[in-house]
Amino acid sequence: MENPPTIECKPNGPYLVKNLQVLGNSKGEQLPCQPVMALCRCGGSANKPFCDGTHKKIGFSGAKLADGSADRRDSYRGTNITILDNRAICAHAGRCSDGLAAVFKYGSEPWIDPDAAAVEAIIETIRKCPSGALSYSLDNVEPQPPQREPAITVSRNGPYEVAGARLSGESQGEGASIEHFTLCRCGGSKNKPFCDGTHDSIGFGDDKN
Repeated sequence: MENPPTIECKPNGPYLVKNLQVLGNSKGEQLPCQPVMALCRCGGSANKPFCDGTHKKIGFSGAKLADGSADRRDSYRGTNITILDNRAICAHAGRCSDGLAAVFKYGSEPWIDPDAAAVEAIIETIRKCPSGALSYSLDNVEPQPPQREPAITVSRNGPYEVAGARLSGESQGEGASIEHFTLCRCGGSKNKPFCDGTHDSIGFGDDKN
């Protein structure tokens, strides 16, 4: 792609997005795109997902508060597949535990059983992980992620789900996907700019999207 979409985190301000052509929401609606646009990340804009300057009024801080100790990728080795997981970047979308509960056993320890379903079903479920926390290897080889068309989806009362756009100036978690990831838009994540599921615990809402 000649001019791939880029995302820049403005200090204590919005996400500055350039060259994006597909911006949608959880209702399946396409939202207007501009060559350069600012998306809210403080959670307070009255014009979500677009920034309206509220971050200045509320003193929003874009600082990362997580100490980094949880940023590690754990391996769950099975007979035919190894599932890789970095909990520090999980957005808690639930697509793994809801879609394949026999493998992804939320609340259990260990919480992943790589032998509890067919390899094809596990791969299909992992590919639905919006944050990139989950990945896998076959015979110790990690396949390249599918190259999807660049897009940002405004999830329901949750983060921005990004695919195919480059995030500039930010370090990503161990083993994290650079092809797809989730960015906080509630303002509360301790792992900014990435979502850590805080939107759920603080009751973040966006009825419009």
